[in-house]
Amino acid sequence: MAEILPVKGFRYNPKLPFSLDALTSPLFDVVSVKQRQALYRNPYNSIHLSVPPGPNPAESARRTAEHWKRSGILQQDPLPGIYVYYQYFKLHGSDRNYCRKGFMCHIKAYAWDEQVILRHENTIPAAVNDRIELLEQTKMHTSATHGLFTDPTFALETYMDESITSPIYESEDYQGVRDVLSVIHDAEVIQKFVDHIKDQQIILADGHHRYEGSLAYRQKMMKEQPDASPDAPFHYHLMYLTNTASDDLRILPTHRLLETIPLPAEEFLQKLEEFFTIKPVEEAYDLNEVIVGKQWAFGMYLEGNAYKLRLKPEMHAQLSWDIPQEVKDLDLTVMHYFILERVLGISAEEQRQYPGLSYVRSFPECLAKVDAGTAQVALITNEVTMEEVQRVCHSGAVMPQKSTFFYPKVICGFLFSSIDENEFY
Repeated sequence: MAEILPVKGFRYNPKLPFSLDALTSPLFDVVSVKQRQALYRNPYNSIHLSVPPGPNPAESARRTAEHWKRSGILQQDPLPGIYVYYQYFKLHGSDRNYCRKGFMCHIKAYAWDEQVILRHENTIPAAVNDRIELLEQTKMHTSATHGLFTDPTFALETYMDESITSPIYESEDYQGVRDVLSVIHDAEVIQKFVDHIKDQQIILADGHHRYEGSLAYRQKMMKEQPDASPDAPFHYHLMYLTNTASDDLRILPTHRLLETIPLPAEEFLQKLEEFFTIKPVEEAYDLNEVIVGKQWAFGMYLEGNAYKLRLKPEMHAQLSWDIPQEVKDLDLTVMHYFILERVLGISAEEQRQYPGLSYVRSFPECLAKVDAGTAQVALITNEVTMEEVQRVCHSGAVMPQKSTFFYPKVICGFLFSSIDENEFY
């Protein structure tokens, strides 16, 4: 079902007077303003292509890409390959060593209704538009999205393990993760990857905005060039594929922050009591612990006061959104419906672009922002499980936006791919 191709990748010239660590950057949707400003100071850092500065960012990225190719800052590998990418990491509070194993390739940007690539969460329209413009101008994929296939036999792992013993890159990134890249050029082995993935449905784990940008660009080009080959470069997208059967696939929670709420705090608590059992929590830093493993339970930090919220079971039947049961049962659906819509009056559509609503992965950061007065309330949630992601994807529905945080993030700067006809093959 899923058609993949090897990549004739662009990579940094090894003769540049910078370490690879100085050239890589976080993905566009996780890089902070402070990180951006620091990274922009290096004129060769990959952020100049992935999150370009200035009033016309896409045009800036196009000029940068052209200059880097022309001057040899970026060099294209002479042969197409499957790029094996391993990430070695630990999680906070654990001594376990993880290794997430995967590979980067080109994959056809299938429309959602083709049911080949399955999404699991909503996107924010403005962010998609930015990605479309960037792709149109540069004809380059500057960072791979993250897709999931399922293979309990781990048939491709032998080839990846062999390849990774001869790395072309090793680096420690901003997350403290050790990233290792290698490449497979053997045509027979590459065909094994192509054949193995062709019968798979792919779940899009991370990069919904970038993928939708590729999809929109592909649809536009198909209208402009109806006689174009089905193998034309504009059909393809750069993706990092990992196996859901691996226990090294980690999903971390994404919490919600509201700068202000449209009613007094006392009234907010009173309205919450209609739907939730509310218990004060003495120590705010215990909020993420008191909800672990409990369905429809949330931590709330409101104006310096901590609470545990748990939906009254009989209330769940009131969840009236027209969505499959698999989505209704999610913690985040309960949060978005009962707290944001029913209590605060922010409709489901408004939530997608609500200016006072932000998404924060760091639990301590949530508390700090409320303490600093830059947010009025933090809503703390449990992580989404891989089983929940799979159930939702196969139901044909989507989760609320920013439901998952697959960790670690793929870094930007290891590999760039072009969909320019003169550079694709």
